[in-house]
Amino acid sequence: MTEEQTDPVVVDDERSRQVLGLAWGVVARFAEMLADQGELRGLIGPRELPRLWTRHVLNSAAVARFLPSEGSLADVGSGAGLPGIVLAAMRPELEVHLIEPMERRVAWLGEVRDELDLDNVRLHHCRAEELHGQLEVTAVTARAVAALDKLARMTMPLVAPGGSLLAQKGRRADDEVQKADRVFARLGVSRVVVHEVDLLGDGEITRVVEASRVNA
Repeated sequence: MTEEQTDPVVVDDERSRQVLGLAWGVVARFAEMLADQGELRGLIGPRELPRLWTRHVLNSAAVARFLPSEGSLADVGSGAGLPGIVLAAMRPELEVHLIEPMERRVAWLGEVRDELDLDNVRLHHCRAEELHGQLEVTAVTARAVAALDKLARMTMPLVAPGGSLLAQKGRRADDEVQKADRVFARLGVSRVVVHEVDLLGDGEITRVVEASRVNA
C-alpha cells in the first residue's frame, strides 16, 4: 500500500454486505491484498487505490445476478481478478475458469486463489482464443478487455448453447452492441440485452451486456 493512502480500503457498510452476502469477508480480504500489492505488481494504477473498493472490487458484483444457477464460468482477461475472483467468492457452486495471458498476473491469481481458499477456481495461462474447441462454459465474463465486436469473437466460441457472454461496459454500451450486430449474428447470438445496474442504489449505473447463444 502506498504511504499516501490513509483511507480504509474496505468500506464496511450495510449496502456492501447486502451486495456480497456471505462472500463479504473473502472479498474484503481480496481487496486488502490488491491494495497492498496491486500497484507494486502492475495490476492497478495509483489513482485507482482510493476508489478500489467501490469502483473495482464491489463493482465486479454487478454481474452476479445474471450468472447461471449452476454450471461453469470463464472470466476472460482476468488480470487482477476483476470480476473473476469476486464472482468465484460469491458463487462457490460454479466452476470458475480464470483466463489470463500474462504470466505475472497468472502467478498473482494463483496466490489469491490459495490465500482465499477458492477451490472452485481453475487457472489458464493463455489467450481465450487458444481455448476455442477445448473449453465450453455456461457463461463468460469480461471487464475492460476489448470492444464488443472483438470481444465477441474472443469469447462466444467458449459459450455453450443456451449460455451467455456478460460484459461490463461503459456509457457507450448501446453503440458497441450496434457495431457488433453482424458479428453476434455470425456467432449464433439470439438475444442481446443491455442491463443497467444500480448496485448500491446511489444512481451510479453499471452496464452489463448480456449476449445469449441459441440453444442447440
